[in-house]
Amino acid sequence: MENKYSFFQNRECEFFPCHRGADEESFNCLFCYCPLYFTPCSGNYSFTSQGIKDCSGCLFPHKRENYQKVTDLLTKEIYNRRKL
Repeated sequence: MENKYSFFQNRECEFFPCHRGADEESFNCLFCYCPLYFTPCSGNYSFTSQGIKDCSGCLFPHKRENYQKVTDLLTKEIYNRRKL
């Protein structure tokens, strides 16, 4: 059974797809605002000269197959913060 809750597209969004080079057919908009922004994630990110995390080169949360990885990383981060 396919997990229908793990994939969403908004093709009417003025920014769709918001990353250059993304495969439009499998682009997942579910994590439009990346929940991993404040975590040391597995994505392809960099920092601007002002120290701002730049995720424009990252497609990790937008790939359909990464839903479980994203939720696992969030769970781990929440658990680690509870220990503090």
